[in-house]
Amino acid sequence: MKAFIQYGFTLFLIVAIACGILAWVNTKTAPKIAENLKVAEENARKIVFSDDTKFELVENEKLDFYKAYDINDNLIGYAFVASGKGYSSNVLTMVGVKTNFSVNKITILSQSETPGLGDNCKKPEFAQKYIGKNKSVLKVDKDGGEITSITGATITTRAVTNSIKQYIEILESIINEKTSGGVL
Repeated sequence: MKAFIQYGFTLFLIVAIACGILAWVNTKTAPKIAENLKVAEENARKIVFSDDTKFELVENEKLDFYKAYDINDNLIGYAFVASGKGYSSNVLTMVGVKTNFSVNKITILSQSETPGLGDNCKKPEFAQKYIGKNKSVLKVDKDGGEITSITGATITTRAVTNSIKQYIEILESIINEKTSGGVL
C-alpha cells in the first residue's frame, strides 16, 4: 500500500512539473503565435484584393470585417475571415467580396484536413472556383450548386462553401442595416 502512495505522489509531481513547463512555454509563445496570425491575415487580405489596396477595420458584434479601398480611396469591397467545420478541423478562409457581395477571391488561412484529400483546399485551383460567385450559387455541386467538390473531400468543400455563404449573408445584413439606418 505504501508503494502505491509513493508511486501516486511521484506521478503527481511529474504531472505538476510538466503542466508548469507547458504553461510557461505557452506564455512565451502565445504572443508570437498571435503576431504570426495577424501577419498571415494581413497578407491574405492582399491576396484577396491586391497589394495596393488599403483596408479599414470595422468591428461589429456579428462580424469584424475590413472595408477595402483602391488607390483613389474608392470602396471596392470587403474582406473577412469565414470559419467552417471541415472533416477534421475548422477551416479558416480569408474572403474578399466586391461591393455587390460577389466573391473577388479567397485564400485558406488555416486548416488541418486530411493530407492528400481535404488539404487540397489550399491549392490555387480550389480558390479559383469561387471567383465571381454570389451567395445564390454558393453551394457544393452535390447540393445543387456550382462549386465542384474536391474528390474525396466533399465535407471540406462544403465547410468552405457554406461558411463563405453564411458570412456573406451576415456581412450583407450589416451593410444593409448600416446604410439604411446611418453611415457605415
